[in-house]
Amino acid sequence: MRKIFVDSSFLIISLTLYFSFVLNITFWIYIYTHVDITGFSVGLFVCTLPFFIFAPMCIIFNILMIPFLGIFIASFLMVISAAASYMMYSYGVYIDSDMIRNVFETNTREAVDLMTPSFVLWTFFLGVVPSIFLFLVKVKYRSLKDELKRRLFMIFLSLIIVIAITVLSYKEYASFGRNNNQVRKLIIPVNYIYSVWKYFKIESLANRNFEKLDPEAQLIPHKDSALTVIIMIMGETARAQNFALSGYRKNTNPTLVKEDIIYFNDVTSCGTATAISVPCIFSNMNRKSFDTTSAKFTENVLDLAKELGYNVFWRDNNDGCKGVCDRVNNEVMIKTLSSNKYCDDKSCYDEVLLDGLEEYLRDIKQDTFIVLHTMGSHGPSYYKRYPDKFRVFGPTCDTAQIQDCTKDEIVNTYDNTIVYTDYIISQTINILKKFSNYESGLLYVSDHGESLGEKNIYLHGLPYAIAPKEQTSVPMILWMSENMKKYDHIDYNCMKNDAKTKSYSHDNLFHSILGLLKIKTKVYDKNLDMFESCRTQALLH
Repeated sequence: MRKIFVDSSFLIISLTLYFSFVLNITFWIYIYTHVDITGFSVGLFVCTLPFFIFAPMCIIFNILMIPFLGIFIASFLMVISAAASYMMYSYGVYIDSDMIRNVFETNTREAVDLMTPSFVLWTFFLGVVPSIFLFLVKVKYRSLKDELKRRLFMIFLSLIIVIAITVLSYKEYASFGRNNNQVRKLIIPVNYIYSVWKYFKIESLANRNFEKLDPEAQLIPHKDSALTVIIMIMGETARAQNFALSGYRKNTNPTLVKEDIIYFNDVTSCGTATAISVPCIFSNMNRKSFDTTSAKFTENVLDLAKELGYNVFWRDNNDGCKGVCDRVNNEVMIKTLSSNKYCDDKSCYDEVLLDGLEEYLRDIKQDTFIVLHTMGSHGPSYYKRYPDKFRVFGPTCDTAQIQDCTKDEIVNTYDNTIVYTDYIISQTINILKKFSNYESGLLYVSDHGESLGEKNIYLHGLPYAIAPKEQTSVPMILWMSENMKKYDHIDYNCMKNDAKTKSYSHDNLFHSILGLLKIKTKVYDKNLDMFESCRTQALLH
């Protein structure tokens, strides 16, 4: 096939234009929807912004487009940028180091769910096809001296443009940057290149020495003969707004409403993605100080419980425990039960977590702390998260391409996942009720919420500073046996009142779990123990 000859400078300008204005469509939509031209200065800001984006991009491609390697680098960036552009445009995501962490920690099932026909077509036409064209061209480079002079001139001119714009409109750019400090996470390819670098920098700087939280921690002696059994159900992508227990108009909690449970009306998550929230929940760090890398090399509440004699067991029907359960007994259901009636070769319904649970509890010989990590309401394939008999609300969105469905179809499908979660929690409570001789309790909390198209935002994972309430407001539910109320000295009615009137967050969970497990340690903070104000007798101090 005959090559098409293209001047190097022309190719650099073409790539700059393509990346600046085609692949960055989400950025320009953001500008269109967030900037009101109220005067000359703002109008000047809007007019100069295309040049302010174009000039640095031109510098980048002047540096990258070197003989032999330039085409490969540009093609690689084009495909990755097209994929990132789709995710940003379709789901309203922002790309930062936390999002890159999600990418590196995802698995095949999650990746397949996201690779919808729309994603494939978008990436093919905006990424693959232009890349193929790049390999069909023959770039005409000048002599080294002339090429270098031309590149330096273009870089110099780009710098002059940036400096001139900064001088003319510094006030407007500074003001816009302060009020929209997340907008930089929309600029391709700078956003993901910087975020990947930052992710690996954080990982490389981690303290690799594993730290114990408190070598002197101790278990408060039991004053009763009942074994303590606590089951914690980790919800996935469940948002409080769609729980009937929270006042939602649709009956998404038909079974739990009949139980003597406590629903916490105001609970916020530590993060907007599993990779952040799950480690944070079990860590002694609060949301503002939490660092995922440090958490990997620091004990968590499961480690403390195991060291002090608890039988700790993590059962996972999701995509792993993000390092939380690495040092305790754990089981990933899809790997062990692929032939189970609740599973196929790709995933399992959450009922698989209850399979054999009653028998397991019957045989325990020591205090036990169990975590059941559910698939819950994981998107975008909400329709895959529940059996047909839980298709209560319709019509549903039976595709991963949720943008192609109506708002009602998406919400109905999501609500069906909540109905199924309601059933899972209720069934777990019923199993615990069979062991009235135990001091048993159940705590359910979701890791984060979910956007279902509000303001054209889908899924989750937005930077916490700009995340909508749908992604940070999560349901939390408590059930206690009579023995637990008695031996933990809990005034249940007091707890019900607190749950209605007080605000809580994932920050409370580490300390509240320590209280329930009766672990005395210097890292315990009674002010963050949500049970402390309703205890009729002090336990840990």
